[in-house]
Amino acid sequence: MNMQSPSPPLFILVTIILTQLSKTCYSASLDSFIYVGCSQLKYTPGSPYQSNLNAILTSIVSAAASANYNNFKIALPGSAQGDVAYGLYQCRGDLASGDCRQCVSGAVARLGATCAGATGGALQLEGCFVRFDNDSFVGAEDKTVAADRCGPLDSGELARRDSVLSYLGAGGQFFRVSEAGRVQGVAQCVQDLSVGECQDCLSDAVERLRTQCGSAAWGDMFFAKCYARYSERGYTSKPENDDDDDDELNKTLAIFIGLVAGVAILVVFLSFLSKALDHKGGGK
Repeated sequence: MNMQSPSPPLFILVTIILTQLSKTCYSASLDSFIYVGCSQLKYTPGSPYQSNLNAILTSIVSAAASANYNNFKIALPGSAQGDVAYGLYQCRGDLASGDCRQCVSGAVARLGATCAGATGGALQLEGCFVRFDNDSFVGAEDKTVAADRCGPLDSGELARRDSVLSYLGAGGQFFRVSEAGRVQGVAQCVQDLSVGECQDCLSDAVERLRTQCGSAAWGDMFFAKCYARYSERGYTSKPENDDDDDDELNKTLAIFIGLVAGVAILVVFLSFLSKALDHKGGGK
């Protein structure tokens, strides 16, 4: 008797493949670039500060596996006051620990390459924020505008937009999300601020969003220690030309699904043909 192990249902295979694809797309969105800034001052290669900085960055990546925020101050033995390294990281408040660590690890690598040799640097991605410096900045409120942008005008959702922004600026948590109809918003403070400093920072960010973006369909306002965002398309606002990227992604998915369906049909046909030949051969 010709025994064949049963093949798993095809829809399970397709589900697994599409799930992995969606995870890849999600990870890519968390790594999307927002802004970066590097100090003009440079450190001497091989100096105590470089050793302290390397220790800070290593600690940041390690800590991100278990917490979505932490800050560090490192001064190895023999370090002078100017050699002390300060650093912190923070992930978006709704990220799982695995996604947080992945985002922070990528941010540290990117920041190290972009700000190579600089005594200070800050990088904001969609999912996380990393900063280091040789001057203490931890615990200090800073409302310097790091990045701001507004989408195209769309007055149709203005009332809902204002409702979302009012909630984001109302205070209460370091990370908050709001939704009204199609409009969604997100706001977050770096957790080295006090509750009062967070409230003050977000109030200013929200007010600048109202003023600068007017009736725009989406808007981002990133300060050095907090940000507020709103969009009709979800928590992560995107520039206008990202619509083209969405179209390309949809086309890619359509082609991929078509290929999977084609392979499935071929597998079913070959399986049917094999069984037919086996049946015919067994009947002789």
